[in-house]
Amino acid sequence: MLLTIDLGNSQLYGGVYDEDNLIFQFRKFNRQQTSSDEVGIFLISVLRESKIDPANINEISICSVVPQANHAVINGCRKYFNVEPFFLKPGAKTGLQIKYKNPAEVGADRIINAIAGYNLFPNKNLIIVDFGTATTFCVITKAKEYLGGVILPGINIQMESLERNAAQLPKVEIKEMNTVIGKTTQESIQSGLYFGQIGMVKEIKSRIIKEAFKDEKPIIIGTGGFSSMFKDAGLFDEIIPTLVLQGLKYAIKLNK
Repeated sequence: MLLTIDLGNSQLYGGVYDEDNLIFQFRKFNRQQTSSDEVGIFLISVLRESKIDPANINEISICSVVPQANHAVINGCRKYFNVEPFFLKPGAKTGLQIKYKNPAEVGADRIINAIAGYNLFPNKNLIIVDFGTATTFCVITKAKEYLGGVILPGINIQMESLERNAAQLPKVEIKEMNTVIGKTTQESIQSGLYFGQIGMVKEIKSRIIKEAFKDEKPIIIGTGGFSSMFKDAGLFDEIIPTLVLQGLKYAIKLNK
């Protein structure tokens, strides 16, 4: 079995593959200061509670955007699973031609999403929109060129910024909205957050298509924790919340 781990700024998101089947997923709020024992004990415990024998894990694939936690996660996997994990870092095989001015600057999660994208949709131009701590756009050509992308504050950061910087604005539940005109302060904030994301995605993807693909429509993929909230918004051809886990599965195969 393969254990996949995406170490993000807000959450540790993971899953277990039995061959090509994703049989289990889990999330844990992430702390940047942690120990290998904390990580290892959590992983062992969450697998056992879900009736998965940790001894059956013979491969581990990791990507991370939290350098402070890398050592603990890698050593926790070594210590508690007796497995040398694959960890995506500069120099790993990706199958991509990375066109960033400094390829090492591209976040590991964005590279993993791109790997999943071109495997799931071969010979297609792609735009991948990931709704995480940050909202990111990745642009990949049918020739597997990673052209670059866009990064902006995620929807949760936007909400927290309003709460922190505006004395009379409360923290609200982030949710899908049916009407744009809010009748209360809470509804007005929720509308701004939800429809603001929709407007942002429409504008940015339109500009990317003109700039990168000469108006040839690419496949638009939505992923990340908030992506399912936009399933009825008409923004995406596919919504794949597990895209990063699938990318981790493909990446370890590339690097065997």
